[in-house]
Amino acid sequence: MGVFIKDIQIQTQGKGTLEFTDHVRAGLLESGMENGLVSIFVKHTSCSLVMMENADPTARQDLENYMENLVPENLPYFVHTYEGADDMPSHIKMALTRTSEQIPFSEGRLALGTWQGLFLWEHRNSVHRRQVVMTFLGE
Repeated sequence: MGVFIKDIQIQTQGKGTLEFTDHVRAGLLESGMENGLVSIFVKHTSCSLVMMENADPTARQDLENYMENLVPENLPYFVHTYEGADDMPSHIKMALTRTSEQIPFSEGRLALGTWQGLFLWEHRNSVHRRQVVMTFLGE
């Protein structure tokens, strides 16, 4: 059993989902592993990871719209607003979603379903450079 760790950076353009499944595939290829599990972790408290449909972008648009309605900006009872109106909502959205995903791989390929993709979900309005750690465990 081996371990291979790869850090990547993902540049965001503000709120929205950015697919980075190909970065994980590239990391798997670089690891040289055939069978195992990859753990993907984002090192931030105002963005998250989500496994979502990657064929029709309207599915992600609906998810993003739903979350915006669930946790809107400028709620009068938010206290943690030091970095702007999107500050506390971004932390709540992260807490309601995930900061890590685990994906099995077999025969050198990610074991994803036909329409599954891995996305970084930026919850802040402004541009950010997000740090993601991929840890491959396998052989």
